[in-house]
Amino acid sequence: MTELTWFKSSHSTNEDAACVEVAKAPEVVHVRDSKDKTGPQLTFHPTAWKAFVDFAADADL
Repeated sequence: MTELTWFKSSHSTNEDAACVEVAKAPEVVHVRDSKDKTGPQLTFHPTAWKAFVDFAADADL
């Protein structure tokens, strides 16, 4: 298994630990809690992840 490279949003700060991290692999996108790096991960098909990101970017949150 290839080691994943994890990223946090550029909107994340070091002051707020409530973040998720994302790692892109060839066929899935991995998502984990930044406070629990060895904990469970969610995986999404890239198309589903893009739909979520597009929704979140357009949502009035």
